[in-house]
Amino acid sequence: MAAVCVLVLLLPLAWSCTPQKADYVMVSCFPNTIIANIPECPYGWEMEQLSLGGVCYNGIHTPGFYRFIIPDLTPKNSSYCNTQAEYSAGKDPKYTFSNAIVSNDTLLTVRNQPLNFTFSCSYRAVHLLHSAIFSQRVATVYVNNGSVGTFRSQLSMNVFSNSKYLYTKDAPFFIETSEIGSEVFIGIEAKGLSNRFKVVISNCWATPTPYSTDRKRWSLIINSCSSDNTVTIFDNAKDSRSTFKFNSFRFQRLEKVSTVWLHCEVHICDSERLACQPSPCLARSLTQSESIDGVLSAEFYLKGM
Repeated sequence: MAAVCVLVLLLPLAWSCTPQKADYVMVSCFPNTIIANIPECPYGWEMEQLSLGGVCYNGIHTPGFYRFIIPDLTPKNSSYCNTQAEYSAGKDPKYTFSNAIVSNDTLLTVRNQPLNFTFSCSYRAVHLLHSAIFSQRVATVYVNNGSVGTFRSQLSMNVFSNSKYLYTKDAPFFIETSEIGSEVFIGIEAKGLSNRFKVVISNCWATPTPYSTDRKRWSLIINSCSSDNTVTIFDNAKDSRSTFKFNSFRFQRLEKVSTVWLHCEVHICDSERLACQPSPCLARSLTQSESIDGVLSAEFYLKGM
């Protein structure tokens, strides 16, 4: 008789929530954070019985959902709550972070369907927009188990006042014809990303038209190296911002052209998984590599022509 009484006491604890049978995950992929929401009480499981990565019981109850948060994509010792990171090479390389929300019943008998809500977020390693500045977008996606959410970070190319790189100049950037040959300071920065990611400038070149594929071009940076002594690279692949300078110029025999477009091919590199720092330039050949359209562009106007 005593055993029956114990069983009666346990049943309300196992079924205190209203079971939901919806099998999906809402994944929000932020630059530094991943948030996964599942319907509350999935198949009768309580929040305290669900764990992130099988180790972290850190769920938060929000109206209609159980929320699990990965707050840091740069763990100091190991991946946060068994978050897995993977780099996929190829034409469109990506970094993918994945995890799962799983059930864990400590009772002697399991009365609910076992759960394994897998989810992941993909981060592009090469940016594919022809724009000086593009805004950050956070993607919230409704997915079935195992699907992927994606996001874009905020990446910008700006002209700075001097080599201290403290103050940006307003766009578009004007150069007086009498000042041709003066120094132009460029900074390319990724905002909102974890500090494990470094900005790597691969190639920079100038064209007399907005098109980065224009055959009339002047190379400034080739394979992360200065093309000549008029270009100086200060920082590259060391932080979330890479900087360089070059001497301003205009294209010869194109007197009617008063605008120069600067294009840079930029990569985002995961320093915890890859060697981001380019090898010394003296040991490498300065041969222009084929562009993969990971390009930022900016305009420079020549006044007085």
